[in-house]
Amino acid sequence: MEGIHDLNRPEGSHRDRKRLGRGPGSGTGKTAGKGHKGSKARAGHHGPGGGKPAYEGGQMPIARRLPKRGFTNLNRVEYQVVNLHQLEALPDAEITPEVLFANRLVTRATLPIKILGTGSLSRKVVVAAHAFSGSAKSKIEAAGGSVQELG
Repeated sequence: MEGIHDLNRPEGSHRDRKRLGRGPGSGTGKTAGKGHKGSKARAGHHGPGGGKPAYEGGQMPIARRLPKRGFTNLNRVEYQVVNLHQLEALPDAEITPEVLFANRLVTRATLPIKILGTGSLSRKVVVAAHAFSGSAKSKIEAAGGSVQELG
C-alpha cells in the first residue's frame, strides 16, 4: 500500500528559480535581465508592476486629500447584540453564550454579548451575558428571571 511518504511530484511540474546576475555564461549575468538604466532597472523600481504603495504619480494622494476627524479607540469593546424578543423565541430556561451561539443569535461564542431591551419576556429565564441594557435587566427581572454578568 502506498503512503504519503511515497508520493513524487509529476515530471516537469517544478521548475528551478531563475538565478540572476551569476556571470555571462548564465544568460542573465551583469544586468540580470533588467536591461540598461531606467526606472525599471533600479532596485525597488517604481515602474509598471511595482512601486511605492499609495504613490499616485505626483498628484496629492487620497489619504492626504480626505479630511481626518476624531480618533479610533484601540481599547473599544465591540459587543454582539441580542434583543429580548429573540430570547423569547428560545425554548431554554437558562440562556448562556453557548445557547445563543447554538441557536445562531450570535456569530461567535467567544466574543462579548450584550442583551438589549427591545421586545418583552413572558416567562422566567436566567440570562448569562457580558453586558445588559437597563431596560433589558428590568424586563428580565420583572418577568421573574435573573441576570448573570460574565467577566
